[in-house]
Amino acid sequence: MRLKVIEGGLSTARERDDGAESGWPNREDVRREAKRRLGASGYHRSRAMEHAAGVPMPSSLRYLAMQIEFAAEAICRLDRIPADFHSDLYWPKLDDVTTG
Repeated sequence: MRLKVIEGGLSTARERDDGAESGWPNREDVRREAKRRLGASGYHRSRAMEHAAGVPMPSSLRYLAMQIEFAAEAICRLDRIPADFHSDLYWPKLDDVTTG
């Protein structure tokens, strides 16, 4: 019988254990925050309307989704994710997208 180590599985479990022991947020926490922000913006509803009824999604909402994904990736790449990663300081807002 030959056993093979799956690289991704070990590192993910180790990161989860390290994050739980240290009390620092992990990548999954950041992903949940990004998903929450997308949901609060109305992105999913607008996307469903676009597919179901052909109503085009506002470009500002598309741009916001792209910025939220970028922010989540950037936060996940930090050596240590800040404890206050859910602060508005780290994330774009729809107001910033439409006015700027």
